[in-house]
Amino acid sequence: MTDIILIRVNCPSQELAHKLASSCVDGRLVACANIEGPVRSVYRWDGVVQQDEEFVLVLKTRKDQWNAVHELVTALHPSDTPAILATPCVSANPRYEAWLLENTRSN
Repeated sequence: MTDIILIRVNCPSQELAHKLASSCVDGRLVACANIEGPVRSVYRWDGVVQQDEEFVLVLKTRKDQWNAVHELVTALHPSDTPAILATPCVSANPRYEAWLLENTRSN
């Protein structure tokens, strides 16, 4: 197991995904951000099945940055219930892991 987590955030626009990515990288909360999409999300909201076009932001960071990233994304995201999900990284290229740790601040 590594000290890396991958955080996925669904964003209603590419502009928001870019703003979140830039804010997280500039603040050294994450080492790298990828913006994927557009993707089609299908979900139930208030008892009705909804479909929306979204962009998926993937943030690569260390475990101890979860709270800071979660706070920043929650503050900037327009949704009352944004999908912000973290997944542990089981294994990583050792050189990439070292680079990630060098390019993020530790708590």
